[in-house]
Amino acid sequence: MPMDSSPMTMPMSDPNAWATAMNNLGMGPIGMSGQPLMSDFDSSLGMMTGIGPMNPMMPGLGYVPPPPLPQDLPIVKEIIHCKSCTLFPPNPNLPSPAIRERPPGCKTVFVGGLPENATEALIVEVFGQCGDIIAIRKSKKNFCHIRFAEEFTVDRALFLSGYRIRLGSSTDKKDTGRLHVDFAQARDDLYEWECHQRMLAREERHRRRMEEDRLRPPSPPPIVHYSEHECSQLGDKIKDEAAFAEAVRVLLTWVERGEVNRRNANNFYSMIQSSNSHIRRLMNEKAAHEKEMEEAKEKFKIALSGILAQFEQIVSVFHAASKQKAWDHFSKAQRKNLDVWRKQAEEIRNMQNEELMGIRREEEMEMSDDDMEDTRDPDGKDCDDSGLAAQAEALKEENDSLRCQLDAYRNEVELLKQEQGKNQEHLHPQHSEEDASRQQQLTFLQQALQGMQKQLLKMREEMKQREVELEKSMEDKQQLESQVQSLKEGLESLKTQHKLPVRIISTFLHVHPFGASIEYICSYLQRLDTKINTGEVEALLARLPCTFRQELTGVGASLEKRWKFCGFEAIKTI
Repeated sequence: MPMDSSPMTMPMSDPNAWATAMNNLGMGPIGMSGQPLMSDFDSSLGMMTGIGPMNPMMPGLGYVPPPPLPQDLPIVKEIIHCKSCTLFPPNPNLPSPAIRERPPGCKTVFVGGLPENATEALIVEVFGQCGDIIAIRKSKKNFCHIRFAEEFTVDRALFLSGYRIRLGSSTDKKDTGRLHVDFAQARDDLYEWECHQRMLAREERHRRRMEEDRLRPPSPPPIVHYSEHECSQLGDKIKDEAAFAEAVRVLLTWVERGEVNRRNANNFYSMIQSSNSHIRRLMNEKAAHEKEMEEAKEKFKIALSGILAQFEQIVSVFHAASKQKAWDHFSKAQRKNLDVWRKQAEEIRNMQNEELMGIRREEEMEMSDDDMEDTRDPDGKDCDDSGLAAQAEALKEENDSLRCQLDAYRNEVELLKQEQGKNQEHLHPQHSEEDASRQQQLTFLQQALQGMQKQLLKMREEMKQREVELEKSMEDKQQLESQVQSLKEGLESLKTQHKLPVRIISTFLHVHPFGASIEYICSYLQRLDTKINTGEVEALLARLPCTFRQELTGVGASLEKRWKFCGFEAIKTI
């Protein structure tokens, strides 16, 4: 029977072959050069003479895995001699056999291609060198399942995949076969792996809980019960600024527990009074912090204004570079980069400007109601004026940006015209298509230029209208302010003039419950001031209908008009 194996590099009886194979499996006691480390190593038995095989997982003997081999170092497979069979390595030029994905916790392998005359003893002889075997399930169709005690022994068993096995020296078909070793899915392996994972999860939870318990802050000390001694100490602590927070917590607990009674009410009152004395200190601290915050805001606003001024300078540099006397000297790539940089700088400048305007708006919103009433006119046109001013500023910025874009379009049109003239002088007539495309591009640019000009003119007209409206609103505001001031002065003068007569008239009419005529009232007032006349007094009484009321008394020729004091009638009805 022909064998597909590499030519033998050493005789069959050479003990180094088995030692090299076991070294590849990580089990042979050999050195780096392939020579056995022990002189009494029996190649036919795979163990030392007179000493039984040692299990690396036996208690008291730790398994030390071999050092990892480089990934690019080829694994050399050689002939393996056993008692009742011989294993021949596969052809190294053939690709490695395909294997399935490793199941989690796999300890079972599938072994196919066994000889028909293979027995369990043969399987134990071949695969027992890989590790301890727990169970073997052999089928009649030349395959079996082998379950090992440890997971790492499965990798050793996979090393034998592809080997040709021959029983003794017979070449009969029933005594030969090609081994195929692969991972197998077993419920026992999966169950043990899941149990192990659950155990690891429990250990992790326990470790995490212990870590949380170690890092958890300690519980606060218990609150002591009320006593005269503790009360005196707590009173001293409440007066101290450093121990105030803890002392207030103890006082709150005592009050909530119901420690207050008639005997110690004075003590609790003094402690509450001491707590109240800290309000002024806390308000002063708050004012100091607010002052620090205002200073920080002011510094930030000043710094932001400086940054915005530098951005304006940078944008001005780009606008100066976009003018024709400087723009024509740049190449096309440079102009493109300059245009991109200018747009970025304008966007960043606008963002910074919006942020600064937002800060100013917040400051305006934080003004008090009194300040707003002092600065606002009766019709409320100050908000309209600020809105118009903001719109005028926005229109100016948009006008500047449109002007810059217009200059850029003009420069582009001029460049295209120059290039077109040069091409017409030097190019062949076959380039007419390129001329047509450039002419079309030129027309598009001209149309865009015309649209920008129309938009610019429209924006200018709107800006002029807004400026006129703003000037008119400012004039109206000044007129209204002057009218309000004059009205205030007149009101103050009227108050000062009629303050004393109103009091005297109220007192006079209060003692005359049936009223008095205007002549009687004026005769009484003229004793105090001879300048008072009847018309002024009657006008003053008519302007105060809630205090004075005119009634008609008598019939026919005895009809008389009398004034009564009615200021207390609303109180009487209540």
